[in-house]
Amino acid sequence: MTDTAAVEILADVHRGVGRILLNRPEALNALTTGMVVAIDRVLAEWERLPLSAVVLASTSTKAFCAGGDIRTIREHSLAGDAEASERFFASEYRLNARIAEYPVPVVSLIDGLCMGGGLGLSVHGGFRVVTEGAVLAMPETGIGFFPDVGASYFLPRLPGAIGMYLGLTGHRLDAADALSTGLATHFVPADGLDAVGDALAENPGDPVDAVLNRLAGRSPVAGSRLAEVRGDVDWAFGAPTLGEIEKRLRHLDTPWAAEALVALESASPHSLEITHALLARGRQRTLRECLSAELALTRTTIRTPDFLEGVRAALVDKDRNPDWQRASLGGRTSPS
Repeated sequence: MTDTAAVEILADVHRGVGRILLNRPEALNALTTGMVVAIDRVLAEWERLPLSAVVLASTSTKAFCAGGDIRTIREHSLAGDAEASERFFASEYRLNARIAEYPVPVVSLIDGLCMGGGLGLSVHGGFRVVTEGAVLAMPETGIGFFPDVGASYFLPRLPGAIGMYLGLTGHRLDAADALSTGLATHFVPADGLDAVGDALAENPGDPVDAVLNRLAGRSPVAGSRLAEVRGDVDWAFGAPTLGEIEKRLRHLDTPWAAEALVALESASPHSLEITHALLARGRQRTLRECLSAELALTRTTIRTPDFLEGVRAALVDKDRNPDWQRASLGGRTSPS
């Protein structure tokens, strides 16, 4: 573990509960290769300990984890060092698989932003606790990429066509939406989040679900705006092709449908094609098969003009509006 990673990842064991804190607040806990490797190494070491649970959390109230460090990934691509980026994704996906298969319950405490790689850290664990400040999303199509970190596995397994909607549009979910879709499992108010680790340590014989339920405040799930349009989501995004999805959204002619169309029109056309194909196949694949397919796509996607333009706009443009026309039509890839 490098000195930097040791500072950006804080880990200890307290009364039988492993605790990992993401500690890169100035970058909203955007993941670097060092951070990913450090978390993976800690979890591997803890597999030999008699733990009752592992808690993943953040030292920042602004973000659990805003995703991968796309600034560094772009720098690697522009420098012709795509292998460095590939090492990051391979390490990240290996960590995702470890979390999914971990021998004790993994509990993620999500307060603030949780996007992309943040969902990779949390969704594969058994318990995802959100606060009133939680915001979840897979916004990759807006930067010329595709929903990865096992998203081609977990998004198709959400109810109805919600996963296809979230993957294609990058729609942001609040706590109510996250609970409604199943991306979150429990709600705990932000001021009670610090008590979760202690409660798990004090009640090692109790089911994690029971401990979390005792800490829960009044769930906001009844206020889910996404649940209100669930029928339209399923009909429109359950269509077999991207063209038919857009056609159905235009037919609905509602404020929600108009917002969805804007999101699709703002995304990379290349990314939409890859994402639709990946999610359509994901339900028939295991998590490891999905991660393997995503890694193969990553190796080519990070070299495409759409990705370089999407990340450039996200980091440089004031309006963060990629000019997909600027990206050449070369370098297209096909989903595996």
